[in-house]
Amino acid sequence: MDYQELPHQHTEGNSVSFLRGELRKEEEFQTVAELFAQLGDPARIRIFWLLCHCEECVINIAAMMDMSSPAVSHHLKSLRSNGLLVSRRSGKEVFYRAADTETGRLLHHMIEQVMSIACPKTHVHRSDYREDQIEVIRDVHTYLVEHLNERISIEMLSRRFHMNPTTLKAVFKSVYGNSLAAHIKEHRMEAAADRLKNSDDPIQTIAREIGYDSPSRFTEAFRTAYGVSPSEYRKSE
Repeated sequence: MDYQELPHQHTEGNSVSFLRGELRKEEEFQTVAELFAQLGDPARIRIFWLLCHCEECVINIAAMMDMSSPAVSHHLKSLRSNGLLVSRRSGKEVFYRAADTETGRLLHHMIEQVMSIACPKTHVHRSDYREDQIEVIRDVHTYLVEHLNERISIEMLSRRFHMNPTTLKAVFKSVYGNSLAAHIKEHRMEAAADRLKNSDDPIQTIAREIGYDSPSRFTEAFRTAYGVSPSEYRKSE
């Protein structure tokens, strides 16, 4: 049926032709339908959401979900087969986390928007601080993440963002759940882990590029965060 044959003419012909052309892409719509079908189970959505915020083994996921390990494994297998999860083996244990893909990030955002679930890292007690203060702190966070290789003091941030140091630290902790130093250290360790997995860069170079002049201090911090040294982590991948 051409657009001229539509029962009612409410749209320009070119638009109708375009839309009808897109609707004929049945295989692409089928792919989307299958992806959304994977999230048709509430338990599966909860597991996916959980793994957007942490990396865990089956036993710990089961404990947090109040489910049996076999039931969790079933959902993990389904999510992984559809590219929503990735895994790594460390010794005898397998750890799972959400895949850092455009689809994964979109689904994570959609879940939180629909259900109004606040990300642990961005939970805000909105009654404590003004909205303009919270927005400044989000700008501070963005600036710090973009400059992980630099050592930036509270005083420097205070001058740059025109906020009292004491207020800056307090609002940051309210917004992101822990101190500024601890939160940015988490980002540094996550960036280091990603580089160790996905590049052949020397460990000393990775350490320097996330703000550690001393490789030994970097190794100590990484071991505290991940339980193994950077070299051991890289070998386990």
